[in-house]
Amino acid sequence: MSVCLQKSFNLLAQKPPISNSAAIGRIKCERFTSSKFSSISKSLSSETQMQSSGTDPDTGAREVSDPKVRVFVRKKRIKRPVADEEPLQAADKARLCTLPDIETFAYKKADDSGQLRKSKIEAIPVLCVDTKSASITGPKDESPVNWERVLEGIRQMRSSEDAPVDTMGCEKAGIFLPPKQRRFAVLASSLLSSQTKDHVTHGAIQRLNQNNLLTAETIEKADETTIKDLIYPVGFYTRKATNLKKIAKICLMKYDGDIPSTLEELLSLPGIGPKMAHLVMNIAWNNVQGICVDTHVHRICNRLGWVSRSGTKQKTSTPEGTRVALQQWLPKEEWVPINPLLVGFGQTICTPLRPRCGMCSVSELCPSAFKETSIPTSSNQKGSSPRKRS
Repeated sequence: MSVCLQKSFNLLAQKPPISNSAAIGRIKCERFTSSKFSSISKSLSSETQMQSSGTDPDTGAREVSDPKVRVFVRKKRIKRPVADEEPLQAADKARLCTLPDIETFAYKKADDSGQLRKSKIEAIPVLCVDTKSASITGPKDESPVNWERVLEGIRQMRSSEDAPVDTMGCEKAGIFLPPKQRRFAVLASSLLSSQTKDHVTHGAIQRLNQNNLLTAETIEKADETTIKDLIYPVGFYTRKATNLKKIAKICLMKYDGDIPSTLEELLSLPGIGPKMAHLVMNIAWNNVQGICVDTHVHRICNRLGWVSRSGTKQKTSTPEGTRVALQQWLPKEEWVPINPLLVGFGQTICTPLRPRCGMCSVSELCPSAFKETSIPTSSNQKGSSPRKRS
């Protein structure tokens, strides 16, 4: 013990002073005997030998006490030869550089059985565009069953009875005027015909013509109140009088008193919708770009089951939706005559309320025959009164 103390004092004398805790730690370290270090080194060497040989340390050295430190040796990974992968990579490169066949690439099954999925080809919609008229007609649908028989039956019924559209339609407006004035008359008649019966529209056009107010120059100079009085009682006559003056001003500024000659320019005019624009293009410019669908054509086509919403069997909700659906299958030579034909049929037989299905010769081919028999209620009959001017 005295020897150890003497050594520690000698160390302290040679080195700078340190804390008491560090000195005590050094004294404790000196107390380890060589036998203790030898036992630890033996246990470490035995543990290393067992790990390298692959024997279980628990079974191979049970007489050795549990060591404080365990050493593990990581096995080296065996590198695989690269020669086996080179032909595969070359084959893959050759396969990738070769373009696959279009049908095989698109329609083969996952197991490369080579069977084509023809159903997928039929399910892809094809957009059909009429380049001459620049109007999108949409994907071609199958025409309804017996539509030609139904159309021929309606023609026969229409030939036996006249309808208001035959003598007072928009195409009759300004028929004796020069071409430029007649085009404006057709445009004005189409504007006034919205939600108005043909005989009311025809009377308003006659009164405007009698007062020399059927050209863009005279309409633009006329007072709006005068126009209101002349076109009354057409529906929304106040708004239509305002739009008529705006249209006359646009025609004078942009088209030298004439009317626009394209569908897009007509639709830009105030109060002009798709039905009116297509009608004006057909009559005024003899340029067929679509079917003119009004409330009669919209109603009858849905009753006959000729149109439906895209991808469903539901009825179309708007005349514009009916136009798009009807143009998908109806031949283009029928686009112009279908309007006066169905309008007259709707005015005489296939009326909005209580259609005369008993007089219809194609009722056996109509899915809506004898199903719509609405009768006006008593409250509506009592409350009905002539419209008053504001």
